[in-house]
Amino acid sequence: MAKAIGIGGVFFRARDNEALAQWYERHLGVPGFWQQGAGMTVFAPFRESSDYFPADKQWMINFRVDDLDELMAALEAAGIAVETRAEWDTPQTGRFARIHDPEGNPIELWEPVG
Repeated sequence: MAKAIGIGGVFFRARDNEALAQWYERHLGVPGFWQQGAGMTVFAPFRESSDYFPADKQWMINFRVDDLDELMAALEAAGIAVETRAEWDTPQTGRFARIHDPEGNPIELWEPVG
């Protein structure tokens, strides 16, 4: 059976798409075309009533990161608010933090275990 073999892109509308693209590249190292590192990708629709991310948002992107502490320090130094919660982190999955891009879109940062 034919099937999807990976995420080919993430597309969303922006008030200022050029500035937002530059923000993602400058602060998260995500250029427009990107050969990402091998690793787990989670595709998970959430219940409409979920409070895992803001109710007024249809989506939240999650980026795997290689050094969450270093990235959080750099983001905070750039004036970007970083949220962490102890209940988000687990020995099985890893550590998590949340930020928002300049247009208010939620972003989850994930440093997987191992």
